[in-house]
Amino acid sequence: MAENPPSPPPSPPPGDGASGAPGGGAPGGVPSPGGAGRDGTALPEGVPCWTDVQLPDLEAGKRFYGGLFGWTFEEVSGSVAWARSDGGAVAALVRKRDGRMPTVWTVYFATPDAAALAGRIRAAGGQVIVPPAPVDGLGVTMLAADPEGAVFGLWQAGTHSGFGSRHRPGSFAWAQLYARDTATANTFYTGLFHDALFGPGAVPDFGRAPVGEVFPAEMPPHFLVHFGVEDVGAALEAVGRLGGRVRVPPFETSYGRVVVVADDQGASFALLRR
Repeated sequence: MAENPPSPPPSPPPGDGASGAPGGGAPGGVPSPGGAGRDGTALPEGVPCWTDVQLPDLEAGKRFYGGLFGWTFEEVSGSVAWARSDGGAVAALVRKRDGRMPTVWTVYFATPDAAALAGRIRAAGGQVIVPPAPVDGLGVTMLAADPEGAVFGLWQAGTHSGFGSRHRPGSFAWAQLYARDTATANTFYTGLFHDALFGPGAVPDFGRAPVGEVFPAEMPPHFLVHFGVEDVGAALEAVGRLGGRVRVPPFETSYGRVVVVADDQGASFALLRR
């Protein structure tokens, strides 16, 4: 399995483009207090900095993820709850505004300039689904898709930078892109996020693998958010007890032991033991 970060393309795509695109409002699961690290500093462009899940039933989501990871929740509004682990913000649970929306986890990558990145995404063959939109002084959010249609988010930090805890049990540990054309994925993402993947001192939290090695070949390209656990077996027992199910049995990767599961509302994610 090709689990390493994408390899650099021969040359990066153009770095400018027009702004404005079709799309709705900003996602509801915006970052919470705590920042990208304990000091709250923003992460470099292309580093995963936040994740949220769109759910039909917010209260059921709190019961499931609280039981699985021990998360506590801070009510932001009637439709958004910030999850905390080890004192830091780790994710947002968002009630879906439209039942036709998918029940999914989304990974957000840091950017210092969402509008400029939107132009680069278009120039590289991607799409802007939700154009850059400010969120109450917290920052600017955007949703995009790569040339194969895999959806991801961007976050330009304002007063809040993203994760307050990561790389710990119960928090974000890795994002894996499952792509049909890995050469296209390599070119697209390394053109956008070269320094985060290959720059001096880079320790990527993002890799890619072909669809078909873990998922059925007909599965659409997508990102899979991984959360850290201390014991995969114990976590699997908790998933079953809480009404979730296993989508892909445990398998070994270069970055640890992984199992793909779904919560009791159908949102898929992975558990990772480094």
